[in-house]
Amino acid sequence: MQIGDKIEDFSFTATNGLSGKFSQFKGKNVVLYFYPKDSTPGCTMESKSFRDHSKDFAACDTIILGISKDSINSHEKFKAKHCMPFDLISDNDAALCNLFDVLKNKSLFGVKYIGIERSTFLIDKNGVLRQEWRKVKVLGHVEKVLAAAKSL
Repeated sequence: MQIGDKIEDFSFTATNGLSGKFSQFKGKNVVLYFYPKDSTPGCTMESKSFRDHSKDFAACDTIILGISKDSINSHEKFKAKHCMPFDLISDNDAALCNLFDVLKNKSLFGVKYIGIERSTFLIDKNGVLRQEWRKVKVLGHVEKVLAAAKSL
């Protein structure tokens, strides 16, 4: 997938019983942010930053969706604990992770594994990928995404 490509119409299951196809968001800008795991320090900080700017994103007609491989149950707890006003998609079969190519070789304390590389994608109202951020560093990231969303 490259900048300027139309996003494939994928199916999803998310918190609050939300499920459907990506095409249901046509007419809105969409931020998809992929993160490794619910309730970990970096993922919590990133999600809270999106939460804190959610009204600014809404003001520029942009929906926020977080995505990880965690279960809906885990997402519901994470979302409730941090009062997130947006939904979290469960990608436990890694279909979306593969579609957006965010699964990468990682290492933690010398143990190698395949995990989600923190990544964000900004999609316009016509379903076209307009910007992507990979290997995201949390501090200041959401502000960059918001500036890009405002420019659409």
